[in-house]
Amino acid sequence: MMLSKNSGRGHRGLQESMYSVISLLFILVACVELCDAAAAIDVYRLIQYDMSGSAFGSRFAALNHHAASLHFPPGADLSRTVLIIPLRELNITFVRDYINQKKLLGGLLFLLPEIFNPGNGGNKQVHEREKLKNVLAELERLLIHANLPYPVYFAFENNEIDTVLADIKKNDATGQPATATTGGYKLVIPTPEPKKVASPTITNIQGWLSGLKADGDMNQLPTIAIVASYDTFGAAPALSMGSDSNGSGIVALLEIARLFSLLYSNPKTRGRYNLLFGLTSGGPYNYNGTQKWLRSFDQRLRESIDYAICLNSIGSWYNELWIHVSKPPDNAYIKQIFEGFLNVAEELDIKVGLKHKKINISNPRVAWEHEQFSRLRVTGATLSQIPVAPELLESTGGLFDSRQFVNETAITRGVKLVAESFARHIYGHQGKNVKIFADGGSLAVNPAYVQSWLDLLSRTPRVAPFLSKNDPFVMALKKELADHTDEVNLQHEILEGMFTFYDSTSATLNIYQVASVAFDLVLLLVLGSYLIVLFCFLVITTRGLDDLISLFRRPHSRKVKTA
Repeated sequence: MMLSKNSGRGHRGLQESMYSVISLLFILVACVELCDAAAAIDVYRLIQYDMSGSAFGSRFAALNHHAASLHFPPGADLSRTVLIIPLRELNITFVRDYINQKKLLGGLLFLLPEIFNPGNGGNKQVHEREKLKNVLAELERLLIHANLPYPVYFAFENNEIDTVLADIKKNDATGQPATATTGGYKLVIPTPEPKKVASPTITNIQGWLSGLKADGDMNQLPTIAIVASYDTFGAAPALSMGSDSNGSGIVALLEIARLFSLLYSNPKTRGRYNLLFGLTSGGPYNYNGTQKWLRSFDQRLRESIDYAICLNSIGSWYNELWIHVSKPPDNAYIKQIFEGFLNVAEELDIKVGLKHKKINISNPRVAWEHEQFSRLRVTGATLSQIPVAPELLESTGGLFDSRQFVNETAITRGVKLVAESFARHIYGHQGKNVKIFADGGSLAVNPAYVQSWLDLLSRTPRVAPFLSKNDPFVMALKKELADHTDEVNLQHEILEGMFTFYDSTSATLNIYQVASVAFDLVLLLVLGSYLIVLFCFLVITTRGLDDLISLFRRPHSRKVKTA
């Protein structure tokens, strides 16, 4: 009886030991491929959008492939490989050819220098910064107009990713790119596939300063409109800050509103012109918001507008600005506007040129914001450092348009030019050397105000489809304009036209160092040998050597008698 009990305990002990060993074996096999994560970094996906039914940008978001550098061996199969390309090593011809030839890739990861990081300006030399800016601008133009059937991401250089890339380059130099067989690094982004942004909204913000009417005057006062588009478009929506285009225009408009609010707060210095301030959305998309804003005006207000000045990219010029117009230069209104700016520009030692571009009424495409005014027969002009009309989706605040390339002194000089020109027109001082906004006075331009708003805009992405109606940034603009004007209201509209956008603009990239299959086999062999020895030891100590031998002995055959 005691022998039977001991035998039962032995069987149970043996079974428990076997179960423990088997469980351990399964756990070790399941964990053998992936080791500790080498790094986890923030990444920003290339924009995905449709234009007139055609697909552009990165069409996928999830990533789970091995990594390689630009030193991969010729003829290597990269269909399941993510290429890591630092901007400073970028060969734009290679990328262009790879895209144009529609070669398969597991994905692309571009590493940007810290000078393009909104949170860290970097300390690169001026010539090096300009070189990197030009390379990034060319890359961005290429990517936003391409249809890429794989994930494309951007990240900023740091010590972690630099260490990983150095290891990858070392492995690639041996002629064996990372695969499931050879091991290496695996890049993983476990994110759901992008979805369409349903009914994206755009919000226009309008402020108003009422002029002073003479007693008994029943006529409507003339109006001057100052307008700037505030949203952006770039290769990576989460990084499209647009410090210059059009952060500089927004800052200038807010400072002009602040200056004239001081003048208009006193009846003795209030002009006989209404001032209309417009912060418009949808600028990169054919100035869709400006069009809707203007069409919301009643006929009386529209006819009262003497002229409109649109501010666009005035933050990185040196000594020359351009006034772009749609009406011929010999038009009386255009001559008046240009001569007013020219007189002030000469006093400020600024060179101002005039550019005429006739609009095509049959073509809905507009290159400048003032062209939306011109289509409704309202005199308008755009002040910009850009000498020629940009193409669609160009000069709209992309990756390269960062704080490091914008000079607040240029914005301050631009504010002086516009404010003095307006004031002389409003108060009838044309042609006179009268400085209303002189330095050191109570009406002087405030450089600290300009800098603070420029810094805020330079760290705030503003791609319209991803800004909600009550976005904190939109509310901040409304509050600031309300501090300087009498009447402020918001106009919410649906972004219409030929564009469709997709979400999933940023993610976390996990980088794992993985072992090769050969290493896995050796490890499994060692573990298997260890487990066999452990099993044999447990059997011997619990049941004896004879029982261990009997496990491997062939059992006796039994004859079954049939009835």
